[in-house]
Amino acid sequence: MELFPRELYLEKIRGFYHDEEIIKVITGVRRCGKSSLMQTIAHELTAQGVAPEQIVYLDLDARQYRQVTTPDALEKLIEAHDTATNRRYLFIDEIQNVRDFEPVINGFRTDGGWSIFITGSNSYLLSGELVTKLTGRYIEFEMFPLSFEEYEKMKAFYGISIVPNPLAELNQYILSGGFPKALQYQELAEKQRYVQSIISEIFEKDIRHRMKIRDRETFEIVRKYLIANFGATTNITNICNALHAQGVIITRETVARYVQILVNAKILYECPRFDIKSKKSLQNDKKYYLSDLGFFYADNTDNRINYGPVLENLVYIYAKSHDYQISVGRIGKLECDFIVRGKSMDYAYIQVAYTILQNKETEDREYRSLEMIRDNYPKYVLTADYLLQRRNGIIHANLLDFVKTGQSFC
Repeated sequence: MELFPRELYLEKIRGFYHDEEIIKVITGVRRCGKSSLMQTIAHELTAQGVAPEQIVYLDLDARQYRQVTTPDALEKLIEAHDTATNRRYLFIDEIQNVRDFEPVINGFRTDGGWSIFITGSNSYLLSGELVTKLTGRYIEFEMFPLSFEEYEKMKAFYGISIVPNPLAELNQYILSGGFPKALQYQELAEKQRYVQSIISEIFEKDIRHRMKIRDRETFEIVRKYLIANFGATTNITNICNALHAQGVIITRETVARYVQILVNAKILYECPRFDIKSKKSLQNDKKYYLSDLGFFYADNTDNRINYGPVLENLVYIYAKSHDYQISVGRIGKLECDFIVRGKSMDYAYIQVAYTILQNKETEDREYRSLEMIRDNYPKYVLTADYLLQRRNGIIHANLLDFVKTGQSFC
């Protein structure tokens, strides 16, 4: 089957296709499309004239490579496929299946003649040894499940009908999530069952054995609590207190460890808070967003949509996938949903709401914090409204149009 090109990520990597000095590391939550992205890169190289024998593609999850778990076995496998005399392109999928793989990969990089691409499902599987052994010799490209823009484009690419009503299409995307394979299933229950299988796979392959989780029941309670409360301001003490109220006895240290595991597994993303007046980060209260909204609806039987945190989550992942630095802003007693910083070090301020047209109080609340910010960086109110207004130079934009067309904040 022809692969849907994830152009958002391809354009970030293309400049490094032929770079032998830098190892290209593609990370992201399981099943977000990393393998397909690497296959697309290999196809693009072939289309550019790279000969098939120059491309070495190894999927270490494949049954034929199940015994490849040591550095020596990995080195022998690569050498067995090394038949070209000019530059080779090495693709290794699920590199974390090999313990202590870093010296082998770095050895081939040092030898020259290899452009190397690797994938891994978790930041903690790649960051620790890479930071110490490959400092300055690799670039991490973080990948996410399908954005709403990609979701519609992928449906069109494979001839899957798109709901004519944009809000109805958005609702479908929210409830089913953005994992590419979920598009193959027609029924919402099938899509959500698939997402549940991803959660189980992450626990079994990435967490239970490697992180030595002995009390799965308590871990699951913490996981479900954090997923159910995504987008809410919280801290470790609040989480402990909420769990204690449910009769779950757990220490702060254990909660903090479980939270970090979920962040490292790229199920959750931590969004820090920033005080706009003092220009200082606030260390305690944070928000956590989901790498995919499907994690919430796969866990909950209620399919009603709380648009507040859902739309915030959509904007957060959109900003992350476009390489913005992002935090929650505080100005006095008011809060700005997001402050984003772009590659050119410019800023933008963002408020997110479902609508501001039906209630003057809601409109004032969304604008008030932005109006208190005195610098001249762009300020946005993003809503699902198609009737847009102007107020004090603040940009009121339709959120769906904004993300579907890939617009920039700054």
